[in-house]
Amino acid sequence: MGLIGSIVGGALNIGASIFGGIKQAKAAKKVKANLQNQLKENQDWYDRRYNEDATQRADAQRLITMTEESIKNRNKQAAGAAAVMGGTEESVAAAKAANNGALADTMSQIAVNAEQRKDAIEGQYLERKAGINNQLNDMEMKKAQNISQAVQGVASAAGDIAGNF
Repeated sequence: MGLIGSIVGGALNIGASIFGGIKQAKAAKKVKANLQNQLKENQDWYDRRYNEDATQRADAQRLITMTEESIKNRNKQAAGAAAVMGGTEESVAAAKAANNGALADTMSQIAVNAEQRKDAIEGQYLERKAGINNQLNDMEMKKAQNISQAVQGVASAAGDIAGNF
């Protein structure tokens, strides 16, 4: 009965090692699929955000509209002042040119902000990507360790069975 018990016990150890390995492999496969999905979502987020037209963002549109309204009002004031005080068309044109410079400055500031935003988006994207890749690498290392341990467990159980003959 001792020999049969050892053989059955060894077989159970082998079976348990294989069963545990299968369950662990299935769980690891799900985790890996989730991480790969996160990589794809991160790439999609990056592509969408990085390539946005900065002038079409709500904050930029508001700034442009406010600047245009301000320019329009200042141009009206310059034309009104010229009509009342007898200013020349050249002075009105000079005021309009100066006001248009304000719009150019606004657009330049939007462009500068857009570049800073792109840099921040790229930094976030790379940080997330590196984190996910590190998790995938850790999974592969753990997988290799688990395979090694399973092989050792099966070999040990087989050795126990063989030792009983």
